[in-house]
Amino acid sequence: MTTREENALLTQTGPGTPGGALMRRYWHPIALSAELPPGGVPQPIRLLSEDLVLFRDDQGRAGLLGILCSHRCADLSYGRVEDGGLRCLYHGWLFDVAGRCLEQPAEPPESKYKDEIRHLSYPVVERAGMIFAFMGEGEPPLLPDYEFLRATGDHLFLQKTILDCNYLQSLEGDIDPSHLSYLHKPIKRIDARNVPGSSKSADQYYREDGRPKLEAERTDYGVRIFSVRNSGDQGKYVRITNFILPNKAAIIGNEGRVGEGYSVHWHVPIDDETHYRFDFIFNRVRPVARERYEAEIAHEIRDHRYIRNKANRYLQDREKQKTENYTGMGGYFPVHDAFATETPGRIHKRENEHLGVSDTCIVVARRQLLNAIEEVGAGRDPGHVVRAPADNDMSHIVVVSEIVPHNVDYHDIWKQRQVKPAAAE
Repeated sequence: MTTREENALLTQTGPGTPGGALMRRYWHPIALSAELPPGGVPQPIRLLSEDLVLFRDDQGRAGLLGILCSHRCADLSYGRVEDGGLRCLYHGWLFDVAGRCLEQPAEPPESKYKDEIRHLSYPVVERAGMIFAFMGEGEPPLLPDYEFLRATGDHLFLQKTILDCNYLQSLEGDIDPSHLSYLHKPIKRIDARNVPGSSKSADQYYREDGRPKLEAERTDYGVRIFSVRNSGDQGKYVRITNFILPNKAAIIGNEGRVGEGYSVHWHVPIDDETHYRFDFIFNRVRPVARERYEAEIAHEIRDHRYIRNKANRYLQDREKQKTENYTGMGGYFPVHDAFATETPGRIHKRENEHLGVSDTCIVVARRQLLNAIEEVGAGRDPGHVVRAPADNDMSHIVVVSEIVPHNVDYHDIWKQRQVKPAAAE
């Protein structure tokens, strides 16, 4: 059982907390690049319980600053983008993306006071249409060289949603294989896409075997998760998904069922009670089904929030529970997940749980997080903080969904599915 004290360590990510210190050792996505176009308006943004402003200067560089001006604490998100930075409306102080004060126009012309001011700023980089920030101290680590961040535009679809619960609740939903046989179960409709090596879809295997064998393998990046279901004489249906420290999961997703790609859900705390879910939907073989994803968003999401939500009981239809799916909450899986992760409360009290064998992967992932918090507390880098280019090969993070013959060891199948970066081949 997770104790109340451990739950606080796992869920509190603000400044000065052990969990917050862990989060600040990593890069996190904070916005879609498309949300901050050249000439766009500065955006107030809350991350890890800090209030910040995200802006793009007149040279096109993205910057992330403390939202209150260092002078008299006016809100910089109202400021003017000009002259190489963001200018406060109150007295004209001008800050660049690194937090340097470039001008203090009301001060005497001979004053050097501006050179003494260093406004709060955090490094940002842009990759694959996403803006990432590092909110820790010291030299930032390398942004991990994930395969999906090297994808060209046609092969990657990005999505941002806001969920009203602690980040860990959604993350744990992603790394829980057994819920697939229940929460997302269709009553009549079955996904037409077959699992590689089989005449059946994953939906059929989830329905036929609701007690998968689960195994959790500790790795340098987090946890490699195996779920194994019966598939008859032809072999075993094996799914391999991944918990990636500290706050993301690589799962099968819609693009992974044909063995061509996968999805990554990256859960970034806004504060302890809300978070962003950034989805990276990746297909290495062919362009992603962009029109389908855009149609889903148009139908299910408004202003980065699900139209079906806790306030309207996720528009649950009890009659459609009998004819369409297990939840009666429509066919969009992320809404089902939101129900399961938001209804326990904004911060789930894990000390009230009664965990079973089917929660093996959750238990191991929590322990990896607690171990990482201990490492940071001891002054060491936690797992999956990458400092050297030679250590930045992420090809061992592999997602699998396929039939594995009975005479093959499924524990090693991920090694056969590795895709090495071109430079490393």
